[in-house]
Amino acid sequence: MKRKYTLLNAEIIDGWCRRGWEWAIPISHEVYEEARRGNFRLLLTPTRPVPREWFGELRGKRVLALASGGGQQGPLLAAQGAEVTVMDLSEEQLRRERHVRDREKYPVRIVCADMSERFPFGDGEFDLIVHPVANVYVHDVRHVWRECFRVLKPGGLLMAGLDNGINFIADEDGCRIENALPIDPLADEALYRRGIETNSGCQFSHTAEEQIAGQLKAGFVLLDLYEDTNGSGRLHDMNIPTFWATLARKR
Repeated sequence: MKRKYTLLNAEIIDGWCRRGWEWAIPISHEVYEEARRGNFRLLLTPTRPVPREWFGELRGKRVLALASGGGQQGPLLAAQGAEVTVMDLSEEQLRRERHVRDREKYPVRIVCADMSERFPFGDGEFDLIVHPVANVYVHDVRHVWRECFRVLKPGGLLMAGLDNGINFIADEDGCRIENALPIDPLADEALYRRGIETNSGCQFSHTAEEQIAGQLKAGFVLLDLYEDTNGSGRLHDMNIPTFWATLARKR
């Protein structure tokens, strides 16, 4: 019997972390101190920081950093006085979160949990959810939006980084279109095996209907969005956007 794909992904991401994955490098003490002074750049996608006006006043806000371990987003939010909960399934990502917490001595709740399942939180528990690009590792992204809606209080905000699918159709160098959509390794045994062999895990393309209309159908109101590129490679050099970031509010 196959292991659950999310556990497989967490194990693979643990390995990436140990090999120096860029999204597992904790912020420095200097960056944390600068954030305490109100100067910070929080990324949901590779290069463009979240607009400061999206945040409003963070002090005292209950914030869920969803699939956001690694010691990057969580410490920046805590430095603004937010009451932060970090949820991730990768133990290595959470280890880095604890490292920054212990170094800077701020309060944070750290939870190891699977976002493909019911979130381990009560209804209306949070004012804000910060969710960097991570739902490529989840088959049913609509479930993620329903759970985000449930654990946010009325009027709460969801900030999400989203892969728009273009990276999935191109080869590794971004020079040729090689793959048809959708990419679903649970429905395609060859894709599943390739993910294991290449150490890329089970990654899923998601449509705009799943990513954006999915938020709307969960009950959110879309307030704003922006696009971003990979930050490097041919698609980036050609200024082809491969990511979106959205700001949505719970009705």
